[in-house]
Amino acid sequence: MPKRTAPSRPVVRDGLIVLGQLVKEGRLGRKWTRSELAQRAGVSVPTLANIENGASSTAVGTVFDVADLVGVPIFGIDDRIELARLRRRGEERLELLPARVRHGRQEALSDDF
Repeated sequence: MPKRTAPSRPVVRDGLIVLGQLVKEGRLGRKWTRSELAQRAGVSVPTLANIENGASSTAVGTVFDVADLVGVPIFGIDDRIELARLRRRGEERLELLPARVRHGRQEALSDDF
């Protein structure tokens, strides 16, 4: 999939910046350098800097992994068991959808309301 070239909407940009700030706060609270956290996360120092600066180019899985390493709760949920419960509940709700909805034809979406 090609990289996204359209700018992020303001709410997304703000969310990325806040998450980056929380990651940096967690890292500093543990007295880790960027290099130390990057090594623990298996990413480069520039990638970690991008996360802390709120760049939208980093894979969401990488951002969540780094956030978890420094103690930032994913979706504000501290309890890993509760997060797993929420995941299972979502899977169950999705299974209740008719197959034609779950596997239906892909149409271009428009968020221009």
